[in-house]
Amino acid sequence: MSAEMASVTVRIAGEEHTIRASVEPAYTKRCAKLVDDRIHQIRVSAGLLEGHKAAILAALSIADEYFQAQAELDRLRSEAASRIAELASRIESSFSEGTAGE
Repeated sequence: MSAEMASVTVRIAGEEHTIRASVEPAYTKRCAKLVDDRIHQIRVSAGLLEGHKAAILAALSIADEYFQAQAELDRLRSEAASRIAELASRIESSFSEGTAGE
């Protein structure tokens, strides 16, 4: 069963866009605000007047953030797995030592 599609109108870089998605409209608006804010930030910092260039740089910036966050998540998962394995080993060792004297 597919999710129901919802339409929401958002403003990005001064233009209105109607988006149909299977997520809550508030989420779509939140995504659009992120993109709009990033485009605005790039236009202010770089002085770009052409909308498509600012949009491309915004997309690259957001992609960079995504890949950095993904790398950090992978690092944290690996660290957590190592800690879990170490704790499991300690527990097994403690259990073995406790039953060896019986």
